[in-house]
Amino acid sequence: MFVKICGITNEDDALFAVAMGADAVGFVFAPSPRQVAAQQVYDITRRLPPEILTVGIFRDEHPERVIDTVNRAGLKAAQLHGHETPGMVQDVCAQLRWVIKAVVAGSPDARRANEFGTDLILVDAPAPGSGKVFDWTLVDEVAAGPRIILAGGLHPDNVGEAVRIARPWGVDVSSGVEKSPGKKDALKVKAFIERARAAAPAQHQGPDEMPYDWADDEF
Repeated sequence: MFVKICGITNEDDALFAVAMGADAVGFVFAPSPRQVAAQQVYDITRRLPPEILTVGIFRDEHPERVIDTVNRAGLKAAQLHGHETPGMVQDVCAQLRWVIKAVVAGSPDARRANEFGTDLILVDAPAPGSGKVFDWTLVDEVAAGPRIILAGGLHPDNVGEAVRIARPWGVDVSSGVEKSPGKKDALKVKAFIERARAAAPAQHQGPDEMPYDWADDEF
């Protein structure tokens, strides 16, 4: 079970998430209470282990700006969390090895998720980034092929049920493990990761399930 802790704004939270077993940490460059600057993120990412997937979150940003910010921040991946077309996503994929495309559950984009040129699709609530829960059975409407990362209103008390119902490849959380916007709650981070992994179906457990070695230069 792939676990991403998003909305990281400081080094302590990033290091703790990694220590608790997170596979990825996310940094928000789109307008948000958790928005961070590229230099600030670079100062954090250079301290993280190479096996951690570091992700920049963008919304309706020009592909070239996405790539430039990812490079300046020392990140490995981009998450496109807006109304990006398949062509825009493919432009980013052409220059960046790992791209996560966020889609709204039940939307046309979800039903054509296999057209974006990436096999990492994040399924969010109708108001992306709102922290609101949606009907997890809508994940069944996502086009077959990509690996599904479930987001939207997840927290330690519901992630187990969400994983059992939606059967995603991974989960993503931000506000659900915070004590205040941009500041993580250590106990919630620990519980979230543990409960997500405990609920994961057999095919999404164990190191062999990871799609790539994030630290390697080869797929």
